[in-house]
Amino acid sequence: MTDRELLDRLRQGDRDAFDALFRAHYASAVAVAERIAGERDVAEEVVQDVMLELWRRRESLSVGESLRAYMVRAARNRALNHLRHERMKVRTAPHAAGPAATQPDAPSRLAEAEIDAAFRDAVDALPERCREVFLLSRGQGLKYAEIAGVLGISIKTVEAQMGKALRVLRERLAAWLPGGEPE
Repeated sequence: MTDRELLDRLRQGDRDAFDALFRAHYASAVAVAERIAGERDVAEEVVQDVMLELWRRRESLSVGESLRAYMVRAARNRALNHLRHERMKVRTAPHAAGPAATQPDAPSRLAEAEIDAAFRDAVDALPERCREVFLLSRGQGLKYAEIAGVLGISIKTVEAQMGKALRVLRERLAAWLPGGEPE
């Protein structure tokens, strides 16, 4: 059965078509999500969420490419969203826990907040592919070969994008680096 036929049947609520789609694309979607999330359980949960959303939106679903490409991209995006959410939980955990026994003084907290904001702004200002590579490397600890596999690009491209990201971040954050000059 072609992707088009499978999609048409899925839009009509055909559970057999959904099962066929699940069997055909679940494993590859989980593999992509696992490379990003680093955990099999999380990857399976991510892909199950993708499948559930696919079923919920089946009547209005617009797949411009192959179903496999759609599933892999959806799993990748959902896994990246999961990682962002987890990072945010880690980042906000100290604030949620309440005051610590030893609070840094106000100027230290202010300086730390300014540096955090400057860093987030600098990362957000990176070009999309450059930012993705940087976050997968520094945020998730993936090796260049793993990043290349996740994003479907060459290792040389990963190296070039990472070099560009670090260069841009050094320039934008020069004022906060040791010996840096204010802008």
